[in-house]
Amino acid sequence: MKRYIAKFKTTEVSPKSATSQHSIYSGIGGMIAIGVIAYMTKELSMPLIMAPFGATCVLAFGVPDSPLAQPRNIIGGHLLASIVGLLCLTLFGTEWYSLAIGVGAAIGLMLVTKTTHPPAGADPLVIILGGASWPFLINPVLTGAVIITVIALLFNNISKVRKYPKYWW
Repeated sequence: MKRYIAKFKTTEVSPKSATSQHSIYSGIGGMIAIGVIAYMTKELSMPLIMAPFGATCVLAFGVPDSPLAQPRNIIGGHLLASIVGLLCLTLFGTEWYSLAIGVGAAIGLMLVTKTTHPPAGADPLVIILGGASWPFLINPVLTGAVIITVIALLFNNISKVRKYPKYWW
């Protein structure tokens, strides 16, 4: 038993907690981004929001230095994963295997194109289960991802200790 347990021991240390200031600032950034998108959705009577955008805000405002939070990843990841979801829905319908193929293909495509964005992995599920159509690619996917990226650009650079993005493409 000791050998089995020893096999899983690691010398890695758990990451430090974020400071209170960073946590509050990041929360405010996410609140502003989702607030703007939700308000625009209401006022314009067009869908600009979807559940994965909440997770996108965690990355864009909570860990803006992460490669997964860069504009290329946010916009490219959501676009590619959504195209995959729409293709799977069109080709296979709402079958269980359509969901599996959609998520798996989205992961592979994001990795090979260097646009990995974990929240976008949920896009095929949202699209297939919701029966979305191709205009969904523009609203909410592209428009919402661009809005979050622009707000992240403006908000993260207000702070003197943040520089966003680390790279564009």
